[in-house]
Amino acid sequence: MKKILFVATHRQDRSPSQRFRFEQYLKFLEKEGISYHFSPLLSESDDSHFYSKGKIGTKLLILVKSFFKRMSDVLLSSGYEIIFIQREAFVTGTVFFEKIWRLLGKKIIYDFDDSIWLLDVSDANKKFSWMKNPGKTANIISLSTVIFAGNEYLADYARRFNNNVELMPTTIDTDLYRAYSRLPEGVICIGWSGSITTIKHYDHAIPVLKRIKKKYGDQVKFKVIGDKNYVNTDLSVVGIAWNKENEVDELNTFDIGIMPLPDDKWSKGKCGLKGLQYMSIEIPTIMSPVGVNTEIIQDGINGFLARTEDEWVEKISRLIESPELRKKLGQAGRKTVLEKYSVNANKEKYLALFQKIIS
Repeated sequence: MKKILFVATHRQDRSPSQRFRFEQYLKFLEKEGISYHFSPLLSESDDSHFYSKGKIGTKLLILVKSFFKRMSDVLLSSGYEIIFIQREAFVTGTVFFEKIWRLLGKKIIYDFDDSIWLLDVSDANKKFSWMKNPGKTANIISLSTVIFAGNEYLADYARRFNNNVELMPTTIDTDLYRAYSRLPEGVICIGWSGSITTIKHYDHAIPVLKRIKKKYGDQVKFKVIGDKNYVNTDLSVVGIAWNKENEVDELNTFDIGIMPLPDDKWSKGKCGLKGLQYMSIEIPTIMSPVGVNTEIIQDGINGFLARTEDEWVEKISRLIESPELRKKLGQAGRKTVLEKYSVNANKEKYLALFQKIIS
């Protein structure tokens, strides 16, 4: 039986990048007779400490423990045909483990879905930024057998260091992510879903949402999923924590989904996950026209693109005032995901690539 070692930072069902890029395909690999071992770097306990502010001593101990965990993976890797690395094998700037696997003759699949060659460190770990090495991304790409890039912008970067690059979009399990039948409440919910690290993108929409609040008053409300510590008193928003068990339920409370982004190099590498989640649930979606968003959304057909503050206000207003438009764009958005960005639409290509690499 063919075997794959999946190497990632987080445990299963913890990281959106992992969940929507490879974890949801694991069951299909098993059906193809390919077994796997999943090796996350951080345990649940480590995770809670590693992304909290301070705790420098504890974090250093976690790094030491994590190093030995990866050394254990190296020792066990003789039984695996493929090493699948999602983003990086280790959280510092080293490519030590990737080099060892290459020296051992392992076939390496490298998967990434952000502009991670740019320095981006969580607020909780700013003091450790000196340990990061954005240039390691290029080194890992050059060491790999094949690269799975989340969009064309990332693929173009990867092709500078390796010719064997496959465009693999971030995908949605549309059997799970679907709209529920529910009666409208009368109050339009404008929602955003993300994480502690991406809540800064929501702030780009605050001037817009304040204008919407002033214009529509109690006809609208706002919801933030992903950062339980987020508070905006002007919009009466208190963020709620992300929870896998009720994520689809919470998203189904949105009447309009927003994905604001700054137009910068980091955002150009984003793979549109938030928008794709909204669209899969038939939530009419408005995105900033940055990076892959302009490929996902056909403005006015399956969603809206909005660049300026006035464009955002105008298009949100149209959706607030027209249930028919919300329904039309929501259904068209779902159709787009089903055809291009769903697990079902991409699994055959995904599995074929693994079979080709193993053979």
